[in-house]
Amino acid sequence: MLASLIFLTACAALPRSGPNKPEIYDGAVERGGDAQVIFVNDHVTRASNFTPAYGFSNSFRNASAVGADEIRAGDVLGLSIWENVDDGLLTSLGASSSQLQQIQVDSGGYIFVPYAGRVRAAGSTPDQLRQVITTRLSEQTPDPQVTVTRVAGDGATVSVLGKVVGQGVYPIERPTRSLSAMLAKAGGVAIEPEIAVVTVKRGNSTGKVWLTDLYAGASNDIALRPGDIILVEEDQRSFTALGALGGQTRVPLGNEMISAIEAIAMVGGLNSNLADPTGVFVLRDEPEAVASKVLGKPVYGSQRMAYVLDLTRPNGLFLARDFYIRDGDTVYVTEAPMAQWRKRIGAVVGTIGSVNSVQNLAN
Repeated sequence: MLASLIFLTACAALPRSGPNKPEIYDGAVERGGDAQVIFVNDHVTRASNFTPAYGFSNSFRNASAVGADEIRAGDVLGLSIWENVDDGLLTSLGASSSQLQQIQVDSGGYIFVPYAGRVRAAGSTPDQLRQVITTRLSEQTPDPQVTVTRVAGDGATVSVLGKVVGQGVYPIERPTRSLSAMLAKAGGVAIEPEIAVVTVKRGNSTGKVWLTDLYAGASNDIALRPGDIILVEEDQRSFTALGALGGQTRVPLGNEMISAIEAIAMVGGLNSNLADPTGVFVLRDEPEAVASKVLGKPVYGSQRMAYVLDLTRPNGLFLARDFYIRDGDTVYVTEAPMAQWRKRIGAVVGTIGSVNSVQNLAN
C-alpha cells in the first residue's frame, strides 16, 4: 500500500508557485518555444543595462522664453488717451483724458480703438502698439498722448494639473516663465518628490522628467509656451516579483536604478525553504536594438527574454548586482527540486496518517 501511495502521489500535481526550471528551459527558442533563454554574464549585463530615461527633447529645451511684454490674442489691455484740446474726439468737455479699460485682444489678434479703427495688437509690445495708435489718432486730433497697459499673461497661460497643491490655469508672467517657477506658483507638488514625474504637453509633442532631475539640471527647466499643459503624477513604473521569494507582489521602481539583487531583497529575499538559487529569472520584452546586442546577432522586433541568474556561481551575486531591473520586468524564482521532494514526502506521510486514522475509527 505504501508503494501505491508513493506512486499516486508522484503522479499527482502538487501545489507550487509556478513553473520549474526545466519547464522554463523547454520554452526556449532552441526547443521550439518563443523565448530567448539567456544566462547572464558580463557581456549580457553591459548589453542589457538600457534604461529608458525621462527628459525633454531639443524642441522643448531650445524654445525661447515668452516675452513678458508681448501682447497676444486673449490679452486684456487698458488704454489712456490724452488730447491737447478742450473738446476732443474721445474726451468729454472739461476732461483731459479718456480711459478705455478692459479691451480684449480678439482671436485674430486685433483690438478696436474709436477713431483709430481696427488695430493689430498681437505680436507687438505695449510701446509699439502705443505708437501705432498715436499715429492713427494724430490724423484727427492734434498731438494725442497714449499709454497702453497689459494685464500680464491673460493671453499666455498654461494649465497645471495632477498632484499639485493648486491646480488651475496660470498666466505666464515674468517670474513664472520657466517650468520650475510655474510649479512653485501652483504651490508645489502634493506627493513625495522622489516619485513625482512632470509631463509637459505642447501641441502634438510630449516630454516628461523626474521632478528631482528638473531641479538637478538647468537644461530640464524649460521655458514655457502659451497653451502648455503641465501634469504632475506619481510614477507608475514597477516590476512584479513571483515564485519562491519572501513575498509575491508588484513593486514600484521609483526613480532609482534597482539591480536584480536589490529587487530580490525588496520582497524579503529568497525563501530558504523553497527557492532554487540557480533558478532566478528576469522575464521581459526586450526592444529590438537591445536584444540584438545581447544575442550578438540582428533580430527583428521585440524579443521575449528570460535572463537566468545563478546565485551559486562564484560571481553570481556580482552579476545579479550589476543586472538592472526595468519597468514591466517579472522577477521569478523557481522552487528547488528538494522542495518538491519534501512536498511529496509530506503528502505521502499525510496520506498514511489519514489512512491510519480511518482504520482506528473502524476498529
